[in-house]
Amino acid sequence: MSDQPVLKLENIVRSFDDLVILDGANLEVQRGEMIALLGPSGSGKSSLLHVAGLLEPPTGGRVYIDGEDVSDVNDKTRTALRRDRIGFVYQFHHLLPEFNAEANVSFPQRIAGVPPGKAAERSRELLTGLGLAERMDHQPAQLSGGEKQRVAIARALANRPSLLLADEPTGNLDVETSRKVFDALMSIVRGEGLAAIIATHDQGLASHMDRVVTIKNRKLVPGLLEVSTV
Repeated sequence: MSDQPVLKLENIVRSFDDLVILDGANLEVQRGEMIALLGPSGSGKSSLLHVAGLLEPPTGGRVYIDGEDVSDVNDKTRTALRRDRIGFVYQFHHLLPEFNAEANVSFPQRIAGVPPGKAAERSRELLTGLGLAERMDHQPAQLSGGEKQRVAIARALANRPSLLLADEPTGNLDVETSRKVFDALMSIVRGEGLAAIIATHDQGLASHMDRVVTIKNRKLVPGLLEVSTV
């Protein structure tokens, strides 16, 4: 196993016209490490995750995944990296409404060329681990908000990524459901041995992760700062 960090962000700059969102952000995430990403609304949490997940190019700086500089790869390679090495969880689940839970989790595997039987087996394994063994045949409209988000987590992990990026994954849920979903997320991330960055406004959830980083003055600084997250 490589001793390289799963993700390395080096002097990342992200700007839109004259508006600088990130200016010299640096971060390394090791395998098996969960990092909480905090910062006020508009501070650049989503932008940083989009750069890390190869959804947006940085204006400056370099992005490394498993020791490989992927800053300037072409679109085809970028798409393959996102499919094979990176899992995404968003605040809203974005499940396919016409498919049941198992099919939603199988879908990215089928795109990656996994045979139907193997895809279904992996989907059932993940959904069972997330407490959804009795809900696999249900469509999103038949699931609660917390159940939908757990299906979305399973889908993000379906192709066995090395890096999980989550943008306020419990931000649309009530406090009790949020805790249950977060506990399920933490358990399965630990079990899969992933590197993970979880953007959240919930300092209580952040305190349960391995490390906290906060965006302040367009840079990443270690620890929980006294800043408003509103």
